[in-house]
Amino acid sequence: MRNLILTISCVIIIGCSSDNSDLVDITEDVVIDDNQNNNPNLSEYFTVDFDNLSNYQNQFIPNYIDEDNTPNNNQITDEGATLGRILFYDTNLSVDNSISCASCHKQAFAFGDDNAVSTGVNGTTLRHSMRLVNARFGEEERFFWDERTSSLEAQTTMPIRDHLEMGFSGEDGAPDFNDLIEKLENVGYYPELFSNAFGTETISEARIQNALAQFIRSIQSFDSRYDEGRSVVNNDNEPFPNFTNQENLGKQLFMQPPNFNNQGIRTGGGIGCAICHNPPEFSIAENRGNNGVIGVFGSNATDFTITRSPSLRDVLGVNGQLNGAFFHDASANDLEDVLLHYNNIEVNNPNLDNRLRPGNNLQQLNMSTAEIEAVIAFLTTLTGENIYLDEKWSNPFIQP
Repeated sequence: MRNLILTISCVIIIGCSSDNSDLVDITEDVVIDDNQNNNPNLSEYFTVDFDNLSNYQNQFIPNYIDEDNTPNNNQITDEGATLGRILFYDTNLSVDNSISCASCHKQAFAFGDDNAVSTGVNGTTLRHSMRLVNARFGEEERFFWDERTSSLEAQTTMPIRDHLEMGFSGEDGAPDFNDLIEKLENVGYYPELFSNAFGTETISEARIQNALAQFIRSIQSFDSRYDEGRSVVNNDNEPFPNFTNQENLGKQLFMQPPNFNNQGIRTGGGIGCAICHNPPEFSIAENRGNNGVIGVFGSNATDFTITRSPSLRDVLGVNGQLNGAFFHDASANDLEDVLLHYNNIEVNNPNLDNRLRPGNNLQQLNMSTAEIEAVIAFLTTLTGENIYLDEKWSNPFIQP
């Protein structure tokens, strides 16, 4: 009899608030008997009940949600999303078993990062890690801040292939993606998991992409005070009965477009956030340009390619804490900073969105303090609770 020694590393996210969201790296050696085809009893390693999988494929979605970027050839299944959850939290997907997807996309922060930049195996990321909440529900199907991938599926393995992030790049003598596949083939629990999800034990990049995308698309937040109000009115322009006067004013300002004079100065109306952040999904609109934020981490360079953003849902946590800084360069430390940026656009560039350039003038919203406070009050209503607490999106590994 020959036994195979596997090093199984996992990242545990403790708690769901900013006070106890530290990451704990756990590594253990597990002995798998070759005579059992390297397939351990899965329940010994995971909190998952494999006889009664969590519901990923038939979750409640409000009837006012219209957008869904799920492709026909990768519909969410309970088995596929379960595999995706395990892959998402498994540090075996990095070259040195130190980083998982969850290291940079933490459940405690709506699957964003509370750090300005994220730590990888060979340094830090060049941009702030996006929140993944409601990634499924948006008309924009391209991903990353610069939209360099055409689908969520393609996006999922690019951090794994990135030399800085997870390291399977093939650069400078580093292992490449084929080495990762070979590595996962020798991790005892994966053959059965891939068979459960796809019918055979074959591990491929396409299957890894599909499983991760299924899990990420399953991460949804529709239990906010906004959803409570929206469910009892006909449209977003009606006052919500569960909102305060200030919150309804903030909603009105968010939804209504501004009126500008011939110098680009707002003279009335709202502030037009909804033009780019479409309700009720609050996802980014297609075919929009740069938002005027062009900073690059660690240098004086400029980056005009940024045209995407995550959903505005859960920009704050349940207790009002920030779910990470804002913008791709983490240059806005709170929602007031975000609004002040749009209040007075200062940087013109060839890719600046025309909606920020009324009459070919740089936008000046001239918001009052009361208006800023009202919009912030409205944005806090977009925060749910379940995304931070639901076990089906939590770390599945059992601590030794």
